Amino acid sequence: MDMIPLVHASLGEQELAAVEEVFASGWPAGQGPRGKALEAELTARYAVGDAVALSNCGAALHLALLALGVRPGDEVIVADYTFPAPAHAVRYLDAVPVFADVRPDTGTVDPRAVSDLVGPRTVGIIAVDTVGLPADYAELRSIADRHGLFVVEDAACSVGATYQGVQAGALAPVACLSFHGRKGATSGEGGALLTADPALGADARLRSSFGIGSIFDQSKVVGLPIPEFTEIGYNYKLSDIAAAILQVQISRIDALLERRQGVAARYAELLADEELLTLPHVPQDRTHAWQSYMVTLHPGVDRAAVAADLRAQGVGCGHGTWASHLQPVYEAKQQCPVSAELFERNLAIPMHAELSADQVERVAEVLRNALKTHVRPHTT
Repeated sequence: MDMIPLVHASLGEQELAAVEEVFASGWPAGQGPRGKALEAELTARYAVGDAVALSNCGAALHLALLALGVRPGDEVIVADYTFPAPAHAVRYLDAVPVFADVRPDTGTVDPRAVSDLVGPRTVGIIAVDTVGLPADYAELRSIADRHGLFVVEDAACSVGATYQGVQAGALAPVACLSFHGRKGATSGEGGALLTADPALGADARLRSSFGIGSIFDQSKVVGLPIPEFTEIGYNYKLSDIAAAILQVQISRIDALLERRQGVAARYAELLADEELLTLPHVPQDRTHAWQSYMVTLHPGVDRAAVAADLRAQGVGCGHGTWASHLQPVYEAKQQCPVSAELFERNLAIPMHAELSADQVERVAEVLRNALKTHVRPHTT
């Protein structure tokens, strides 16, 4: 029986050829010519003031908050239903993540919950494009403008998505991308910070290289330049090897996204009449990047048993994402009941650009049978 993985990266000969070019160049490290070229492409693609290539999206979130001046004790409102990287980034600065509940239909942060949480110590909002679906940025920007707050877009999952005709990654003054192995464009690991303000980009770029700037640039200076450490920085650089892979991947985004969209459309057809689950909802004013395909199971279905059944039959699956406020590391005071319920009931099924039509049909069939087998008695 062939396995159908939950995720699979679309990497091939073009990416290998790009890596070979980097090997021949003699500069595989970060902030070299391929990294600069990638940053230029991202700046143009998203029509932003600057783009900084980084080792991962968590690094981008950390540097964004540093550049925005977040200080210990400040409060930052973060979307609750997500991989908890945004809250981690807030805690890196000894600031306080305040968790906002989410919409039950989309899983994206609820602007009403955000508005209710604004207090005297609130300095900003981190919105999350949940598993590839952009949040409600018009409402969020309005809240931020009223209270003088910053907005950061966590677009880790949403490369290729849109909101009101604008690309995810350009929906807030600062945005953070991920190029992890399960994303629509990937170099295995990687990320980027996009910003409308070149000064914020310059701050992030300097801090990403230990606070001394580009060694590649300094190597081109005649003489013996000795770098000076002007900031406490981090090693958040993206290697030129990864940057070269990403240049190829970005050129393929539209084609790869079209294949994911086809998989999502077929799932919707095959599962449309299944009463024991709810399909993903995409509002008319936005499009989905389909990093993941998550269904919400009926409360009467035993999710753990369904997952075990799928995996036993070679179909990958996962719990979806996290209700961050429930994680022990935070000991959060907020209650986010919608997020908590989605955390209990969502199930991620295989979603990637390499799925065949036969595999999609097999996933749907195995899932339907597992739902019927593991529904509790008297469930309606």
